[in-house]
Amino acid sequence: MTARHFRWERTGAEQHNSAYEEARAALLLGQMVYDRRTELGLTQRELAERADMTQPQLSRLESGGATPTVPLLARLALALDPSSTGAPPPAP
Repeated sequence: MTARHFRWERTGAEQHNSAYEEARAALLLGQMVYDRRTELGLTQRELAERADMTQPQLSRLESGGATPTVPLLARLALALDPSSTGAPPPAP
């Protein structure tokens, strides 16, 4: 068993742990999208058009300020695939 600092317990920091993990995941995802976009030589505007989103939305996602929905993740994955035509996937 690990010792916990009283202040840690008193502030409820443990309850905030999930929020920190979500923020960390958003930052990591944003960095991965940025890295892949720049690897492909795309601008934010070009990738946003391919993924059917706006450039400001993509900017927020890349900076970790937004958590994408599953449909948006699917569109981004397709848009970041160099063998893709950039067209969105067909609806189920």
